[in-house]
Amino acid sequence: MPAIAGVPRAGIVHRLDKETSGLMVVAKTLEAHTDLVRQLQARTVKREYLALVWGTPLLNGKVDTAIGRHSRDRVKMAVSQNMTAKPALTHYHRLASSTLDGRIVSLVRCQLETGRTHQIRVHMQSIGFALVGDQLYGKAHLAPVFPRQALHAFQLGLIHPVSGKVCEWSVPVPQDFSDLLARAGIDQPQPS
Repeated sequence: MPAIAGVPRAGIVHRLDKETSGLMVVAKTLEAHTDLVRQLQARTVKREYLALVWGTPLLNGKVDTAIGRHSRDRVKMAVSQNMTAKPALTHYHRLASSTLDGRIVSLVRCQLETGRTHQIRVHMQSIGFALVGDQLYGKAHLAPVFPRQALHAFQLGLIHPVSGKVCEWSVPVPQDFSDLLARAGIDQPQPS
């Protein structure tokens, strides 16, 4: 879209981790971009993800720990008490548990209040529930089970920057994630 060439970051309001599927917001105008970035900063944008994790987390919980650059591996992020770490808050709800290749897995729905780099992956790993297929934060010997982290931006809600109306979108998991859930005997969740 040539019209968005003058919009910062080509209109991209927020990012998804590499190999994470799902919804993203792209603004068409500078005004819309500015408004949407403000909504993100005010934490009024509703972002929900589906993640398949190893193990069985509590039915409901939250991880409220700051995230910063990993002290030894500059590619990774980590839960950190460092002064440069930024606050991060992830709420999660376990939707189902089953087994995958003889190991317990759980499908969790994660809602972000902040949007830090690798936030869900870091937070879930920090409480002992790494994402299936996550080669950066997960269990290396289990990585071949799925070729990417099992993470999908499932639902997105915001206030339209022009009309002022509340807008919400949802998208089903892609075929590879759907096949993974089927292998684990977990039904694909429906939007709420």
